Amino acid sequence: MRCRPRPVSIGIGHASSGAGVTTPRQYDLQPGPANPKHIMKTTDYAAYVALDWGDTQHAFALQMAANSEVETGQFDAGAEATHEWLKQLGIRCAHRPIALAVEAGCDALIAALLEHKWIVIYPVHSSMSARFRKALVPSGAKDDVPDAMVLLTLLLRHGEQLKPLQLDSAPTRELSALVLGRRGAVDRRSQVSNQLRSVLKGYFPQALKLVGDEMAGTLALDFLDRWPDLATLQKARAATVRSFYFQHSVRRPELVEARLRQIAQAQPLTQDPATIVPAVLQTQMLVAVLRTLQRHIAQFDACIAEKFAAHVESAFFRQLPGAGPQLAPRLLVAFGDCRDRYPDASSLQKYAGLAPVKEKSGRQLWVHWRWNAPIFLRQTFVEWAGQTVVYCDWAKAFYLHQKQAGKGHHAIIRALAFKWIRILWRCWQRQEPYDEARYLEALKRRRSPLFAALNPSPSQG
Repeated sequence: MRCRPRPVSIGIGHASSGAGVTTPRQYDLQPGPANPKHIMKTTDYAAYVALDWGDTQHAFALQMAANSEVETGQFDAGAEATHEWLKQLGIRCAHRPIALAVEAGCDALIAALLEHKWIVIYPVHSSMSARFRKALVPSGAKDDVPDAMVLLTLLLRHGEQLKPLQLDSAPTRELSALVLGRRGAVDRRSQVSNQLRSVLKGYFPQALKLVGDEMAGTLALDFLDRWPDLATLQKARAATVRSFYFQHSVRRPELVEARLRQIAQAQPLTQDPATIVPAVLQTQMLVAVLRTLQRHIAQFDACIAEKFAAHVESAFFRQLPGAGPQLAPRLLVAFGDCRDRYPDASSLQKYAGLAPVKEKSGRQLWVHWRWNAPIFLRQTFVEWAGQTVVYCDWAKAFYLHQKQAGKGHHAIIRALAFKWIRILWRCWQRQEPYDEARYLEALKRRRSPLFAALNPSPSQG
């Protein structure tokens, strides 16, 4: 791709419902005719399209395969206008396949594109398009239509570096949306719990010790609903408070009596109504929000359990060590059921952000982890690897061996996750269950130090 030194006028295409650009504009980028050596060789595309999505309008750049003219314009971002524009494009291309590049991140637009089966979607990572734009436009100028031109240039000139969107089956995508939704609700619960803790510290800090560490638990929520401030709590009879703890499964006499003494001896942090009254209202609001979140998280759990049990791939992930009712469905959607997506284990290790990155210049070498990686996917593998230390003997031996070598906890767990992906990828590709005895036998054949750590000789004690 070469940046032309002088502006070139580009024709404006037609958008539906009068939503297109109405006056010609000048751009300093022009893809030019598609070079067959640089674009997808196996598909005879009727057109090459790039969309730059926005809240109110989507910008497009389009080049028909039969000529080198580039059309640009905009159309409304609403569902009706988007589908109408795509419908007209399909008619124009006789519903032959078209290649469409779009910056990843707009799930609504991707969902609309998937309704039109003749579109082959090429998602472009936002960092890739941003850096490509910066290379082509050093001034930093940015606008929707020129951004679409950047995406079209990537598609035409560097198409072989892009991968078409590969979808998992509908049950897998549904399960993926469920586990992502649950994670969002759990994160929100943690955020509200921290807010509640902060509010209590400002007027009723004793409550933090009286309700335990789980602010979203039933005990804490019921306690704060009943006694939202110290004055109300101290008016309650000791027998009432004792009965409350008993009903919430706190039945150790010494613990209950210690809490009763703490209540009796407690001194208010402040008696200023200007502080207490608003804080009590905040506490009641946050408690109500936490109750709602807890109810919906339970609904997510029930739906995830149902969908996971019905999934054809569930047996493979259910039997993995440490993969309980939360992590097993997450591992299933992490791998998916499209086995062509990850041609080797390293491709998944890199995509998940667990493979280290090496930067070398001359004699200098810097090894660091990947900055651009799906956070939830990486968390899934790391959290599960941490559980396998408890439930898998060789994983525990690996952890202890690395710990003795001076490695930190998080670095060890990431390395263990890296190792697990290599093992599971092979089983997943062959559709064979993970067999720990078989893996240990392989370690023995290779005379792995890990196997020696699991089976020390008498001389080693």
